[in-house]
Amino acid sequence: MVKFEGACIFGQSGGPTSAINASAAGVIQEALKQESITAVYGAAHGIKGILNEQFYDMSKENNEELNLLKTTPSSALGSVRYKLKDSSVDDTDYKKLLEVFKKYNIRYFFYNGGNDSMDTCNKISKYMQKVGYDCRVMGVPKTIDNDLYGTDHCPGYGSAAKYIATSTMEVFLDARVYDTGMITILEVMGRNAGWLTASTALASKYDHGPDLIYLPELDFDMEKFLQETVSIYNKNKKVIVAVSEGAKTKDGAYIAELGSNLSKDSFGHSQLGGTASILANVVKKETNAKVRAIEFSLLQRCAAHISSLTDINESYLAGQMAVKYAVEGKTDQMVAFERAEGSEYKCNIKLMNLTDVANTEKKIPREWINDNGNNLTDDYINYALPLIQGESRPPIVDGLPRFSKLKKIFAKM
Repeated sequence: MVKFEGACIFGQSGGPTSAINASAAGVIQEALKQESITAVYGAAHGIKGILNEQFYDMSKENNEELNLLKTTPSSALGSVRYKLKDSSVDDTDYKKLLEVFKKYNIRYFFYNGGNDSMDTCNKISKYMQKVGYDCRVMGVPKTIDNDLYGTDHCPGYGSAAKYIATSTMEVFLDARVYDTGMITILEVMGRNAGWLTASTALASKYDHGPDLIYLPELDFDMEKFLQETVSIYNKNKKVIVAVSEGAKTKDGAYIAELGSNLSKDSFGHSQLGGTASILANVVKKETNAKVRAIEFSLLQRCAAHISSLTDINESYLAGQMAVKYAVEGKTDQMVAFERAEGSEYKCNIKLMNLTDVANTEKKIPREWINDNGNNLTDDYINYALPLIQGESRPPIVDGLPRFSKLKKIFAKM
């Protein structure tokens, strides 16, 4: 194999997670070991950092701080939501990227994110091929939404699912303290795919889960929701409902839209939130019961104190393998997981073409949702349970977590 030398750059994009920095550690530490990689850069705020020539020299970082990235939540290098236009429509950004890549001799590009990030990765890869610039481009998967096509699951999902399932169990106990009736509605992240909301069903394995679970894979029927909730309340005086923030009516309207006009991000995605509060008001009018709406919000994606060790180890491996594959000559690919057959959990690494992954959402199979459309089957439980195994926590100093503290020294020519 002809030796392919040059610098590499790594960027983080989209919503942060408690595992994304583990992938960063995997990429950076492995890249620093490779003789063919002459410099290792970390982009400040993803693709915008490259466009603005703002990226860090990762060789200046202490290795212990890089190790601590594994148990540090959020995006240590800074994230971004920036949509590249198609180069056929406007190639301004692409020309700038090419200019920066040539200036710093960047020959390896690693981008860590979800659907939109893989779209960005794919566009850059195709443009570099089109203009004849040799650069190996690899996508490193990340999304708590677990909706990336072609991979058994996504780094970040297991830790978020562990937090959500645990919090659901804790709320379950809290909601049963008093001898008065109460309806609790949990709002969980998830625009079009209900993987996160489904994870509340893991709490049901130990009899501390929701009575009803509503996912965006199925149309939300307000009348059916009321009937099912009131029926359980009249019988037990205690009800817990879990609902995706992206729940929609059959007409395609988000439940969250019933309360306000939703703003949109640069990718055209509605900024959701408030679904539980709207449903709580509807239920209260119907029952006059005490109703509490709980929105897990950002906590479900940054709870490093209860991360899944399986998730953290796989997240690190995804970053590490992206570098190894690139050095071996692979490009235009995303690292993915393929579950091995058998009763014992094991996942192997495979590669997916970026073109196949970009902007394709993976949703929960209909057969994993019960016939009534208000809970999950054992097929989902068996799928998700292995992903939340093991404990990963940051070291504790004075009773508080010790997170990574990067120097973030900007690279200079």
